[in-house]
Amino acid sequence: MDTKNSILDAIGNTPLVRLNKVVEPGSAEVYAKCEYMNPAGSIKDRMAWYIIDQAEKQGLLKPGGTIVENTSGNTGMGAAMAAAAKGYKAVFTMPDKMSKEKIDGLRAFGAQVIITPTDVPGDSPDHYVNVAKRVASETPNSFYLDQYHNQWNIDAHDIMTGEEIYRQTDGGNVDAVIAGTGTGGTISGIGRCFKRHGSKAKIIGVDPLGSVHYAVFHTGQPSTPYVYKVEGLGEDIVCRAFDPSVVDEMHQVNDYECFTMARRLIREEGLFCGGSSGGMVHIACKLAKEMGPGKKIIVILPDSGTRYVTKYLDDAWMKMHGFMEEPRGLGLIEDMIDAERRVVTAAETDTIGSVIALLRDHGISQVPVTDADGKPAGIVHEIDILRGLQRGQVTTDSPVKSIEAKLGGIVHPKARVEELYGIFAAEQAAIVMNEGRVVAILSEIDLIEHLASRNQPAAV
Repeated sequence: MDTKNSILDAIGNTPLVRLNKVVEPGSAEVYAKCEYMNPAGSIKDRMAWYIIDQAEKQGLLKPGGTIVENTSGNTGMGAAMAAAAKGYKAVFTMPDKMSKEKIDGLRAFGAQVIITPTDVPGDSPDHYVNVAKRVASETPNSFYLDQYHNQWNIDAHDIMTGEEIYRQTDGGNVDAVIAGTGTGGTISGIGRCFKRHGSKAKIIGVDPLGSVHYAVFHTGQPSTPYVYKVEGLGEDIVCRAFDPSVVDEMHQVNDYECFTMARRLIREEGLFCGGSSGGMVHIACKLAKEMGPGKKIIVILPDSGTRYVTKYLDDAWMKMHGFMEEPRGLGLIEDMIDAERRVVTAAETDTIGSVIALLRDHGISQVPVTDADGKPAGIVHEIDILRGLQRGQVTTDSPVKSIEAKLGGIVHPKARVEELYGIFAAEQAAIVMNEGRVVAILSEIDLIEHLASRNQPAAV
């Protein structure tokens, strides 16, 4: 008999299925890696099992122990399944934007679920990652998975996911592999595997608007995160499980693109996958059209649509959130940049007096500060100077480094204009960076002028 010793032995060996309806004629072939067919319903089964197995081998997780993790749901489901099969207790923290199906699923496995607010900064004690860390520190004989920073996350997708796809594609004989960037572990592991084997395939990441990975990939610095609806894709903190060095391209998607394509995959292809799958397939179809016939693309479908029946699969929910009508795209940030407008910067060794003169002479209210190598190190606003002088902390002869603020609001020229809303909501200027240098600074008035120009009536 072909049997398994436990449900954990059923993880992996998911099929590659060709997409026939959603890919336009004349495009490259696109094959979906159906990871929602793992026993607990997602690709995270692989990583959760692998980390727990490694923790046991190294004595970090012992009999009677408690597994603690912060999760958007899928890692929790995989870990909860493993905990149930192995006899561990489990506690998970989860943001309140996650579906009821995910919460109920975790509790069905016998896990404790702690719900935290979504719209809090990454350094808030109420952020679900920090709550999980606190629970782990206060719980005797516990093991914290730490999926966002654990290198075993990458190893799992290198050894398991990457090698499996490599074998299924006759030794990596494809032109691109597309994966989402949640923790970053999936794309980093697949990327390391394919690069190690010398495959020609491009490793392509997908990140939702509001997440930080796109900016980290292009600039090395996180953008200002903001709330989005799609689950299990993107992140609001920099994850050490994300290795940008093995990623060749990064593309952005919005909620509308994720949800509408996911609904098409179910109704036109019979693939009952989640919203993040829709985002990845949206990019896959776009690139397939650009590549043309004779090319092959692999795209990951991370989780199951069973977890979103009351969300994007519900017409009323889609209408309530405005996803039943196609939104107007606002273009790319590079469309807003005036190539003739020189970016004014100051060196960290410049005096505050010289920076005041810069602000006055150029009619600007903030200036980026560069280090000795000419790389952006921070930013100084008028209010920073005013407060420093008012409190007597600095004089006009003090170096500007003494009052510079952390550089925030970083975006890439190829990022979508919609990214600016989150930056301006955080009362920051948008710092446009390309290849390690600041190429533009955008403020609310620049966005207003851009939108106004787009809405101008056509000339008669």
